[in-house]
Amino acid sequence: MIERWSRDQVLALAPDASSQKAAQGLSSPAKWLVRGMSGEVLFGECKGSGAKPYQSCVDLSEPAYRCSCPSRKFPCKHCLGLLLSWSADGVPDLAVPPWAAEWIDQRAARAAKAEARVEAARAAASAEPPEPGGSGAVPSGARAEQASGRPDTRTVRQARVAAGLSELERWLGDQVRHGLAGADPADWQGLAKRLVDAQAPGVASIASRLARVPGQEGWPARLLEEYALLKLLVVAYTRRAELPAPLAQTVLQRVGFPVAREDVLAGQPVRDEWDVIGTRDEEVDRLLTRRVWLRGRASGRAAVVLSFAPPGQPLDASLVAGTTVEADLAFYPGAAPLRALVAVRHRMAEPHTAAPPGLTPDAALDELAAAIAGDPWVDSWPLLLSGVVPGSAQVGGLPLHPRHRDPWRLLAVSGGHPVTMSAEWTPQGLRPLMTWDEGRAVLL
Repeated sequence: MIERWSRDQVLALAPDASSQKAAQGLSSPAKWLVRGMSGEVLFGECKGSGAKPYQSCVDLSEPAYRCSCPSRKFPCKHCLGLLLSWSADGVPDLAVPPWAAEWIDQRAARAAKAEARVEAARAAASAEPPEPGGSGAVPSGARAEQASGRPDTRTVRQARVAAGLSELERWLGDQVRHGLAGADPADWQGLAKRLVDAQAPGVASIASRLARVPGQEGWPARLLEEYALLKLLVVAYTRRAELPAPLAQTVLQRVGFPVAREDVLAGQPVRDEWDVIGTRDEEVDRLLTRRVWLRGRASGRAAVVLSFAPPGQPLDASLVAGTTVEADLAFYPGAAPLRALVAVRHRMAEPHTAAPPGLTPDAALDELAAAIAGDPWVDSWPLLLSGVVPGSAQVGGLPLHPRHRDPWRLLAVSGGHPVTMSAEWTPQGLRPLMTWDEGRAVLL
């Protein structure tokens, strides 16, 4: 029998507050002509404004969502309402209707094709001889260009990036000489635009964030720290041929050189039972970003799965906070690998019935130190802390982010007693994500 998700877990999937409110209204049985479940498939027909009902379906093994309504939100209010009914044990066992069975068959066929492409990419990668020079390895797309006799666009781009970073280095020197008090947000925005033109979007993103620093507590020290990290990135890019291959990969990715999805999936995957310990959405430069944080039970590894979408478009909702999924994760290369792709799922996600194993604060600090030693530009990392008593401004001796102080829901759950909790570490402090109450996940 499938363990049902909690109401909090379902509502956390909603793309916005209005979808949450609408979904709660659609959880009533009176809104549905048909509601049913068969195995891992949840389906229903909901009354709409037209003569024909909306057909909604959820594949709980992924999860994945499908609805015939015209909404561009994902998952839509009808799928969320259906999930809320299921979480309250209000959906009977029924045979899968043809329209839902057709969608499930199409998903299975696409999954088989995707798995075949991954296996083919791994076979091709294992058959290729290793590139000389480690950190100077050329990606598959560039090798194809070289073989065809066309100019290597990667080399052209590297020259543009080098010129843009050289300008950045001079700019940083001028800023330090003239003093931090004269910092002007317009200068940072102009710098970011020039770095975009130089094809260094990763550095441009860091530069654009500088405008938010002066509004923070202790901003002069924070701004100087950001300048120092930018300077370090410039020097590391210039001397990347002297770096170990994993660190050189990290530098290229921080600057903004992409790694092809097929190249990531061709790497050696890590199979584990991964606890989904929290999610966080934010909008930066008119682009929505979702971070889904995971911890491996056997490997002890941390991971983040990212998805991106312009405003109004859906983000990936296939990983549900407070569940455990057995899967193969393929990690992006680097000195402190964190970002990953879900390569293969081996069984459907199961809701937590007990708090997953966590770290003591001392062990968590050791893990953070190792991550920052490998990648000095790390700005977030998932922690799973056990046996900590939360306070209004700290947890286990680790400070909370200024925007997350007085975490009333966390304090209410703990009642002054030790708890297991997940949090996103940032240089400004911890952002609480989740805790557990009598084994059930409580989203913070």
